[in-house]
Amino acid sequence: MLANRLPRLLTGRLSAWAALVLATLVAVGVIGSLRGAEVAAGHGSAPASAESSLVTQLTEELPDADVQPLVVVATREDGAALTDEDKKGLGELTGSLPAAEGQESFGPIMSEDGRAGMIQVPVQVDTLDNDAMRATVDEVRGAVADGLPDGLTSHTTGGAAFGADLAASFDGANVRLLLVTIAVVAVLLLLTYRSPILWLVPLTVVGIADQLAGVITGVVGERFDLNFDAGIISVLVFGAGANYALLMISRYREELRRHDDHREALRVAWRGSVPAILASNVAVVLALSTLALATLPGTRGLGIASAVGLVVALAAVIVVLPPALAVVGRGAFWPFIPRPETATTPVTTATTGGRPSFRRDPWGAVATTVVRHPWRVLVAGAALLAVMSSGLLGTTVGLSQVDRFRVANESSAGIEVISQHFPAGSAAPFTIVTDAAALEEVAAAVEDIHGIAMVRPGAAGQTASRGDIATLTVVGDAAPGTQAERDLVHELRETLQAVPGADALVGGSPATDVDSREAAASDMRLVVPLVLAVVAVVLALLLRSLVAPVVLLVINVASTVAAIGAGAWIGRQWFGFGALDTDVPLLAFLILVALGIDYTIFLAHRVRSEVPGQSTRAAVVTGVRTTGVVITSAGIVLAGVFAALGVLPLITLGQLGLIVGLGVVVDTLVVRTLFVPAVISILGDRFWWPSRPAHTPRHAEDIDLTATPEPEREPALTR
Repeated sequence: MLANRLPRLLTGRLSAWAALVLATLVAVGVIGSLRGAEVAAGHGSAPASAESSLVTQLTEELPDADVQPLVVVATREDGAALTDEDKKGLGELTGSLPAAEGQESFGPIMSEDGRAGMIQVPVQVDTLDNDAMRATVDEVRGAVADGLPDGLTSHTTGGAAFGADLAASFDGANVRLLLVTIAVVAVLLLLTYRSPILWLVPLTVVGIADQLAGVITGVVGERFDLNFDAGIISVLVFGAGANYALLMISRYREELRRHDDHREALRVAWRGSVPAILASNVAVVLALSTLALATLPGTRGLGIASAVGLVVALAAVIVVLPPALAVVGRGAFWPFIPRPETATTPVTTATTGGRPSFRRDPWGAVATTVVRHPWRVLVAGAALLAVMSSGLLGTTVGLSQVDRFRVANESSAGIEVISQHFPAGSAAPFTIVTDAAALEEVAAAVEDIHGIAMVRPGAAGQTASRGDIATLTVVGDAAPGTQAERDLVHELRETLQAVPGADALVGGSPATDVDSREAAASDMRLVVPLVLAVVAVVLALLLRSLVAPVVLLVINVASTVAAIGAGAWIGRQWFGFGALDTDVPLLAFLILVALGIDYTIFLAHRVRSEVPGQSTRAAVVTGVRTTGVVITSAGIVLAGVFAALGVLPLITLGQLGLIVGLGVVVDTLVVRTLFVPAVISILGDRFWWPSRPAHTPRHAEDIDLTATPEPEREPALTR
């Protein structure tokens, strides 16, 4: 059988070396041949079928579609009104700015308060080439700096400027994320293993898996036109890979105390840990794969790419890690080398007269207390989760383009200056596409809407895929990202639907925001039930129970909602986040449910495997005692790597890192250690229905709850 032959091949004296060499050659070949693919992030992008996306597609068909306006806004350094000399200087500056061929800059447009002037510079922009776009924006900014009148200060903003600033803000960010992630994992593994050698083995294996996953997901993203953040993929691969490695190495160390041959111990550990690792990975991968049905481009791309990355992490841990451990040998655990003569594993019933005896350690003590008072623990845990969930009260969803940046940049500053001196919507105008014959009727209908500050005709009578079309640029009074702006989008669309023959569409960044919000809500309603169904099926197959999956999922969902609520509250109170970004709730829910189920599987699988030899309550104590360290270590590692997302320049990623990191800590220290054991203890054998676990008659139903736990002793140093 493969389950017997594969671990022997991976751990043999010669075959282990052969497996390592082959894995290295494959990794180097794949990384070398596939490197270079690039994908774009999808934050804020609406679905291709959304009205705002249709407007973008139609305007891209028009002549000069690659011409976009950069906006230069100038104010006096002393905040006073611009003088006639200042206005004259801005007029001269307008004529000197490098506009696109055949285009002219326009301005200055003076604000009503007279304290700001605005210049529009049409430039040719290749949005698919970040370097070219940055060069164009830098050229305009350089010309502005050279020709700006004395006493004035300026900011250059607009769509292309935002794209350039976003690209610039990521300069070196992914490298910083990788270095911080490696440092976090290295420190936590070193503290976990207390060995200067062992931590290097899983870190090296997972690090190579991360690089391999990066190039493979890049090719997949480029091939299928997916949008996702590579940083999140890297964090997922590192976090999940480290978790899988911790589980396998924990079982390996346990078996080393039973076997003289470290290769045999490794084979037993492989067979004992791979089912849980495989079930965990399958659950997460299938859950992430459901995002292929999402409509938001960034969400769909992230789900598919994450699933691919986690498959790579799984392959690295179950195929490459065992031969690496086999080659290094038992000495990898130095200075605390586990040997059979120092075994501290549970004593069998044969030597204890029928009653299971457990090594007294902190995890055993905690588990015993929980089993002894499950209702108290359950009520206290429910109260804690309820308090955390209350953080959702007052939480809003949706960040403006400016609010998505964690670091200051010229584009964001320019938007703020424009909002102070011009109609609030000047920084984010609407684009309306209509049938050319109905242009005048559409313009008149728009001008009659309350909250419209300006209507400016754009291209008229241009041929596109839907015939002759015309465009309008519309500026509203509502500030970007506000509910008033979203209401204006809906009012525009409702009004224009009533214009006969217009077939008008409303686009622009305000409309994109509305469409993205609606798509996110739709994705939540579709994806969440699918994710829960997938996880339930995996749990049912693994635990051979119909009750256990329902109970564990209810607990998992409650923990996830609590984490999102607490994270949202902390973000508002401590970090000044005005709202959660549109795709954060869904991504946080999915990641926490999918990854949180890892620890459920690790614990429940161990409890289930212990049930045939003892009562369910006793098995809970054994399960918590044997998995407590590895689950806690895995949770802390995962929380640490997600916290590393805070080094990236987007608020979205910082929010996701905060919520997931907090959720994993709570899941590890509270839910998996206290809540789940309490519920299983209350339900007893009913937890496994419809299966009927057979207990050894010699084992008492209740374990010894009266003995005082003794502290765990440090294992003797063995060289």
